[in-house]
Amino acid sequence: MRVYRHINEFKLVNSSVVTIGTFDGVHLGHQQIIKRLIQSADIQAGESVVLTFHPHPRLVLFPTKNDLQLLTTLDEKIALLEHYGVKHLVVQDFTKEFSQISHTDFVKNILVQGLRVKKLIIGYDHHFGHGRMGGLNELKVLAPQFGFEVEEIPEQDIDAVAVSSTRIRKALKIGAVAEACILLGHNYSISGSVVKGKQLGRTLGFPTANIEVADASKLIPPNGIYAVNVVLKGESKRYNGALSIGTRPTFDNGARSIEVNIFDFDRDIYGVELTLFFRHLLRDELKFESAEALVEQMKLDKLRCIELLS
Repeated sequence: MRVYRHINEFKLVNSSVVTIGTFDGVHLGHQQIIKRLIQSADIQAGESVVLTFHPHPRLVLFPTKNDLQLLTTLDEKIALLEHYGVKHLVVQDFTKEFSQISHTDFVKNILVQGLRVKKLIIGYDHHFGHGRMGGLNELKVLAPQFGFEVEEIPEQDIDAVAVSSTRIRKALKIGAVAEACILLGHNYSISGSVVKGKQLGRTLGFPTANIEVADASKLIPPNGIYAVNVVLKGESKRYNGALSIGTRPTFDNGARSIEVNIFDFDRDIYGVELTLFFRHLLRDELKFESAEALVEQMKLDKLRCIELLS
């Protein structure tokens, strides 16, 4: 997949078939649109093009009234769109100035002149342009004028999967990661670099890698113990692990941390980027009466993780 960080970088392709959206999570509903995009591009002997925006428009338009937490960082979104077969991804910088473009100018300057669109595929409820004034009705008027075709993904095709980014966020915020993964069509993940921690896990016989997530808008599931798969950047092997998100209440009830005990693993990985793929919530974070009681529970947690991840 070719990635363009600005629409001006986009190179002319043979018969571009385009869809537009934020695609946060690249969930099952998004996958319906992407599947149709690729099918249509194949029929037209063209190439699939996705136009997305960064940062998320809501973060720009409502910066002081916005608690939006994202399912995917930009890098995660890029990886998922490539995984699902998109050929070209255009990442348009979303600014307040860009948000002022009228729907007519958006069609003329972005879709036609910028992307050379031959066919546009959109969901039934998609809106665009300043004040979200553009929609399917406006496109049906503008498309013949500018010489491209519009195809709507009907409501029943998208709603048949009964999924939305909002529903997935709600599931993750209560720790229902298994449900979220089903709705996403892939495992929810977070990525970050390994940083030095207090090394409490090592003293207990369960060394952990402390993860620092760079993107402050990334949704982190609630405190608890999770069964996860772990992948080191640049490697393909998936390790099993037990992930702790919380404040270490047995010891100091300190700042919230993300720590993963990677099973059957003994390497120095400070500074390495890890991706954690959530599979199951084992239990809530608990305060134990002693370090020994915590260790006994950690042994049980590991056994449960191995059982769930097998």
